[in-house]
Amino acid sequence: MRDSILHALFRVLDLLPWTRRRKPGRHSAAHLDHDPVHPVPDEVPYSAWAKPWPGISSRQARAVFLADAALDLTPDQRERRWAAAFAELGVDYPYAYPGDHFSAAG
Repeated sequence: MRDSILHALFRVLDLLPWTRRRKPGRHSAAHLDHDPVHPVPDEVPYSAWAKPWPGISSRQARAVFLADAALDLTPDQRERRWAAAFAELGVDYPYAYPGDHFSAAG
């Protein structure tokens, strides 16, 4: 029943000039026939995932953590030293402490 009502509505709308389609619909064969085919490029763009990202080695990270093991530091002091040591190596260390304004924002 709905199908016949829909077909009747389309026939009525086709009689009105401002409701007619000027171009074929996206899923019609006429539209797909006129769509230009783009060739696949010969060169594939370089992917950032092709090689692993550079970072500190496990040897460097182990040296940071073991150097502080010999010192008698509180956990807060130890974390600050780790953040400073990793900053020297160019690595962001997620340093956080209770009451900081960074954890309250996010």
